[in-house]
Amino acid sequence: MVTNYGRGRSHASLRRHSRLSSRNEPTRPRNKTERYLLMSDQLRLFPMPQVEMSSDDYYTPEWVFDALGERFDLDVCAPPGGGPFVPTDRYFTQAEDGLTSEWDGFVWMNPPFSQPLPWIKKFLAHGNGIALVPTSSGQWMDLLWENASGWTMLKRINFWTPAGPSKNSIPNRCWIVAAGDRALQALEQSKIGKVR
Repeated sequence: MVTNYGRGRSHASLRRHSRLSSRNEPTRPRNKTERYLLMSDQLRLFPMPQVEMSSDDYYTPEWVFDALGERFDLDVCAPPGGGPFVPTDRYFTQAEDGLTSEWDGFVWMNPPFSQPLPWIKKFLAHGNGIALVPTSSGQWMDLLWENASGWTMLKRINFWTPAGPSKNSIPNRCWIVAAGDRALQALEQSKIGKVR
């Protein structure tokens, strides 16, 4: 996948430049975009198939999808076998790595809460889908706030785990975020909460 973020070099161009650089002298990024692109090989969060549960294995409950009333073309951050309630026929697991795979159509994203920034950037660049994210003071939250089509805050949410529903809600409130017109319309008709 070659992605050009508007300025600077494409990911492929940076890799090519890196190979052409002196073996003894690492390529130094000229700006934040180049630094992000140079790091993106290291940002592969899914280097191997998932074999055991991690702290990021919490699944969106069915009532969220019922309220949205949408069918998604792709779940970009799915557990092995797909999310138990996500209405989609296609999904990326750790084996397919949604960060490096090509996204298409109307997507669902419940990214790893441990490191959401690269997922948020790709979600916004794709511009057609719905995401569930936690409240945060991180850089990615500002990026999402400034660029998403719409937001609605969820009531306290009890996620599901591979063993069934979790007994407690997570401490942070979560948001449903829309990217694109279809997603915004789904959010507005869902009546989950006030859309901003």
